[in-house]
Amino acid sequence: MIRPVTPDDAGALAALLTANRAYLAPWDPIREDSFYTEAGQREIISRAGNSHLYVIVEDDAIVGRVNLNNVVRGPFLSASLGYWVAESAAGRGVATRAVADLVDRAFTEHGLHRVEAGTLTHNVRSQRVLERNGFTRFGLAPRYLKIAGEWQDHILFQRLNEPDRR
Repeated sequence: MIRPVTPDDAGALAALLTANRAYLAPWDPIREDSFYTEAGQREIISRAGNSHLYVIVEDDAIVGRVNLNNVVRGPFLSASLGYWVAESAAGRGVATRAVADLVDRAFTEHGLHRVEAGTLTHNVRSQRVLERNGFTRFGLAPRYLKIAGEWQDHILFQRLNEPDRR
């Protein structure tokens, strides 16, 4: 379902993002045109830094991406979750399964204690993806991220690596 992204995925990601640019626009920051190119995607992959990037694959085709961003080690052992799927993959459980796989990897392969995620207050579908994966709401962040050109409020969720305490 998911696998680590490689530089060879840059072309497919650029094509998918270009084809879904209007669909993703209400949920994303405004992007430079270079973001939608193979070179732009290759640069993002090469400078992942303290993030773990994965592609979501269905029927041998990339249909989205899921990430652990801003991984912090030490006593925090936490990361932020980000994900998107192409319009053709929306509403079929693809994001839910990809998030489940990534959270499992976060806790087993990456040894994290906590994964957090934020959604726009009106992004009910994304909130359901998180809730289906055992995330709990823990707050509201006013004017948290600049999405679609506006500073927008986000609902914050978290999932702990404590099976008996979510």
